[in-house]
Amino acid sequence: MQDFMAPRPLLPPFTFETATQKARMAEDAWNHRDPERVAGAYTEDSNWRNRSEFFKGRASIVEFLTRKWAKEQDYRLIKELWAFHGNRIAVRFQYEWHDAAGRWYRSYGNEQWEFDEHGLMRRREASINDVEIEETARKFRWPLGPRPTDHPGLTELGL
Repeated sequence: MQDFMAPRPLLPPFTFETATQKARMAEDAWNHRDPERVAGAYTEDSNWRNRSEFFKGRASIVEFLTRKWAKEQDYRLIKELWAFHGNRIAVRFQYEWHDAAGRWYRSYGNEQWEFDEHGLMRRREASINDVEIEETARKFRWPLGPRPTDHPGLTELGL
């Protein structure tokens, strides 16, 4: 188990470069689909809004992500920096996944993040919409895990 009290890389206030790196680090962690690993980037009492769900704390984050990735199979995510200021970052993202019946979706969203002085996220607010797509319309086809460095981002894909 990792040391959740240790400072996270890339501390606020953010620059364009560090905010971009922070967004990519979050993308990579989520693409590993390890709830404990992802939860380690948040404060012990982190506040979350994900769609219409509101919850608080790492244990709730782990429970939520475990449930999410059981439903959203073959999940692949791309995040892109939208804006930043001080200790806050906004990203837009898209991810593709299929349900147990094999129906594919592309989920479109925006997140607002607020970090503490140790680089841990203390607040996350996410708005997300799901659109069913044909399997042939998928654009995120790399092997499960983090997006390869040579795979285009959202802007490069025209998304």
